[in-house]
Amino acid sequence: MIKNQIKTVVLLGALTGLLLGAGQFLGGRQGLFIGLFFALVMNFGSYWFSDKIVLAMYRAKEVKKKDSPKLYNIIKEIAEDAQLPMPKVYIIPTENPNAFATGRNPTHAAVAVTHGILGLLNKEELKGVLAHEMAHVKNRDTLIQAVAATIAGVISYLAFFARFAAIFGGGRDRDGGEMFQLLALAILTPIIATIIQLAISRSREYLADETGAKTIKNPEALASALEKLHRGTKRNPLRFGSPATSSLFIVNPFSAKGMMNLMSTHPPMEKRVKKLRGMEI
Repeated sequence: MIKNQIKTVVLLGALTGLLLGAGQFLGGRQGLFIGLFFALVMNFGSYWFSDKIVLAMYRAKEVKKKDSPKLYNIIKEIAEDAQLPMPKVYIIPTENPNAFATGRNPTHAAVAVTHGILGLLNKEELKGVLAHEMAHVKNRDTLIQAVAATIAGVISYLAFFARFAAIFGGGRDRDGGEMFQLLALAILTPIIATIIQLAISRSREYLADETGAKTIKNPEALASALEKLHRGTKRNPLRFGSPATSSLFIVNPFSAKGMMNLMSTHPPMEKRVKKLRGMEI
């Protein structure tokens, strides 16, 4: 767990360093602060309202204890074991077997599961998945992802500015070396920022696996669930929603082939399962 936390800090530091370097090259402090301001405004809105947006996007319906007592009671038990407030509970009308957690903090959290996952997993496997999602809430992953998105957003803004400068202003008052640097900044920095952001997402998935397994003291249940979900999502990929939100789900709900696998927000399933089965509780 400590290793994953340190890795997240290092990756956020690398992302910040990339931002500072790009900002310094383009416009010094003033250009950097302008980009940071706009990115903060956009991500502040995303942090406060993204839960409502994503729940609406996936047609999630809130359920109470009387509607789904088994699901509600499992989440309540996990919340108590993890010393977290009871989140709101939602069900998504799709046969894609999956789940995600959202909300800006533990007191404003929601856990959503699909119809597909309720029919696929046994009670212990479902408990493992829900413990993973509650671990995301406990570990404040929505905040960490918001910080990473803010920094990556500023870098994208600076890259756009660099492309603009290279096209419209570079030829008149910059030599060939500086033109090359501008183009490199415009093309490479967003790619590097995306790779780092994806690495942060994968690191948080490993951490949520570990935290969730320790909460229920049963890593095998989560490992077994992940294997079933991996096969289930291949048979029934999600047909609506946005791939941009795939990092929210416990497994990628969309069909990912070729280069998409290299840019995955999730670690390889085999590695996740191996880590879980190698845990000592």
